[in-house]
Amino acid sequence: MAKSDGKPAAKSGSGQKRVDTRAQIPVADMPSGRTIDFDLVFDKAQLQAAQETLGILEVQKLRLTGTLSPRGRSDWTLAADLGATITQACVVSLAPVKTRLDEPVTRTFVADWHEPDPDTVVEMPEDVDQDPLGTVIDLENIAIESVALAMPDYPRSDSAALEESVFAEPGVKPMTDDEAKPFAGLAALKEKMDKS
Repeated sequence: MAKSDGKPAAKSGSGQKRVDTRAQIPVADMPSGRTIDFDLVFDKAQLQAAQETLGILEVQKLRLTGTLSPRGRSDWTLAADLGATITQACVVSLAPVKTRLDEPVTRTFVADWHEPDPDTVVEMPEDVDQDPLGTVIDLENIAIESVALAMPDYPRSDSAALEESVFAEPGVKPMTDDEAKPFAGLAALKEKMDKS
């Protein structure tokens, strides 16, 4: 993982906001009542670790940019933009499939978090992106989780085509996939009836 000096980086020039570039932001460092701007750009080691965690061919670029805003006395809201370029194996041919992801990411970190009782039926909360507020806000982990949620489940290359399989007993005309479709038989029957 990338090393950090433990301090947020500042943009150069006078009068510009400080932008935190750390992968993990300690909650103790977060100023009460003030918004924190962050810009996490994954370095080579972080990209490699993300690739291994996601189990895909490659993560070429990964960036999470946004703000952490105070919500009440001790809770925080994250609003960010995720940008990533990833490569997965095609589900048909195993050829590499490159995908660009640009997704909004929102989370709410709750200090007084209570894990729901699995034996109790509870109504789904309106804010399903709630997480417990621990000692750090792990932007690196949030970025990787967000890629996992946004990436294609079944990536296919443009050149990949599923071959049609045809099965029949000897001497019997095999049925094609088109003929086996639910309404293909009805359409053929209607056509015959229209002609007679």
